[in-house]
Amino acid sequence: MELREVFATNLRRWRQVRGLSQDDLAYEAEVSRSYLSQLETGSHDASLKIIDRLAKALAVEPAELLKYHSRKR
Repeated sequence: MELREVFATNLRRWRQVRGLSQDDLAYEAEVSRSYLSQLETGSHDASLKIIDRLAKALAVEPAELLKYHSRKR
């Protein structure tokens, strides 16, 4: 799995864990909802600045958005 996909998966997972809609998270992180959607689908790369904003809005360390979690078989 590419890092972009890992980030997209973690971003979507943390947003859902926090019970936020894309609109809510986009507002809190000061990004557009369409940009957030592109990040969650892995169709766009995020800068470190954006990763930091999203992490703060989700109340997680930025590293949590980049961690690779292996799937148990």
